[in-house]
Amino acid sequence: MFELFIAMIKEEWRIHSTMFGSISFALFPILIFWIAFMGSFLLPLMRQALPSGELSIVLHANYLMLGFMVGAFGLLGSEVMNRRFGQASLLAYAARSLPLSERFIFANFVIKDTLYYFVLWVLPLALGFLLASPFIGVPITLPLLLSLTLTLAFLSGLCLVFFLSSLYSRSKPALAAVLVFLALAAGAIAFVTHENPAQLFPPVMLFNAFSWANLLLCCATIVILFTVSIWLFTPETADSTKHYHDMLMPLAKKLSFFPTPPLTAKDIIDMYRSGGMVGQTLFSFVIPLVVIWFFLSLLNGYLPTYGVLLEFALVTGVIASTMYTWLTMFDTFGAYACLPVSVRTVIKSKIASFTVLQIIPAVFVALAALLSGQALYLLPAVVLTLSVSFYSLGVTVWLTGLSPSVMVYSVKVMVTYLALVGVVLLALSAVAFSSPFAALGAVVLFIPAIFFARLGFAKWEAREQPGF
Repeated sequence: MFELFIAMIKEEWRIHSTMFGSISFALFPILIFWIAFMGSFLLPLMRQALPSGELSIVLHANYLMLGFMVGAFGLLGSEVMNRRFGQASLLAYAARSLPLSERFIFANFVIKDTLYYFVLWVLPLALGFLLASPFIGVPITLPLLLSLTLTLAFLSGLCLVFFLSSLYSRSKPALAAVLVFLALAAGAIAFVTHENPAQLFPPVMLFNAFSWANLLLCCATIVILFTVSIWLFTPETADSTKHYHDMLMPLAKKLSFFPTPPLTAKDIIDMYRSGGMVGQTLFSFVIPLVVIWFFLSLLNGYLPTYGVLLEFALVTGVIASTMYTWLTMFDTFGAYACLPVSVRTVIKSKIASFTVLQIIPAVFVALAALLSGQALYLLPAVVLTLSVSFYSLGVTVWLTGLSPSVMVYSVKVMVTYLALVGVVLLALSAVAFSSPFAALGAVVLFIPAIFFARLGFAKWEAREQPGF
């Protein structure tokens, strides 16, 4: 039913336009377009440090990662088919009263979300480069081809993670078998061809040498992965019953050094019981970063020996900061409104839960340093990751409060976030590349992180919390 799809599109628009106004939300893709348009004029300067071929690989890696970050629909099935924003019931839930299968409803939701992210993030950036191409002496065929291959990279990442997350919801041993097979296949390719597997990414190959056969292969792979993912989708029924032993009080005692042990324990238990602790870590953190490592390793010839590791640490820190979104996405303040709990207290509990989760990126970066033979720089890499992660968290708390997953589409919020975080990342990159152990100085970022968090406490305590 096309009517259901259109209704879902309208619903998505109304949710976000209600938050910060129709004009502000409509300006978001224009902001991305303008950033891409102006950034295109820096390409001649960037080519002096990095050849065009390597720049294209970096771009495809970013689009692939974007697909990874938004493609874990298999983990969201139960929430989507029930109540995506806590107390608010969406069409995906209300449509159950219609003579439609849950799989059909969810397929419409996934297509709607894919189009939604494409229009907001992918299309504006491609159009920005396309319109800038005549001014920078680039043939118009190049941005057209790049727009196609970047779109395929985004859809490839989205559908692959959609497939893996749907498989995870069905059978964890089957997922483990598939991941082992993919790892062995990548290793075999590297051993036989003596090339980084990232070089054989189909959209990159299509960009380097266009052929209709390669285009058909890319499209067929995306369609097959999407179809299989929808077929694997299995929502939990509302009347299913699960039994758990008491974990709240024992865990709260272990977390007693935090200011809000019960609320922090509640967040950790929620993630553990919903499968988010493992699922989100795997599909929104580990898999994207493993792939990004392969793409970054292609820059070994253009960076210092330690450069790839430290750049990877910075990227890991930015992605690790999104763990705050994991904790707030399905847990709005409305559930706490009937309790003697302030907004400040809830945000502090989320920060405490976030701190516990930072064990994951710290261990991950440490393993990356050891496995890459860069153990000497393990400490600077971990310090970079955690410093960037907590600094980005402080900025996020100040700008978005308890609603980072929707407030990010405010133009004012996005511009401020990019300015505050982007400048810091550029400065840290310069310092780390000049002297890797100077990266230890990144610990000073905890000072502005605390400052921004306190500003956020005061800001959101004084405001009425939004409902969705």
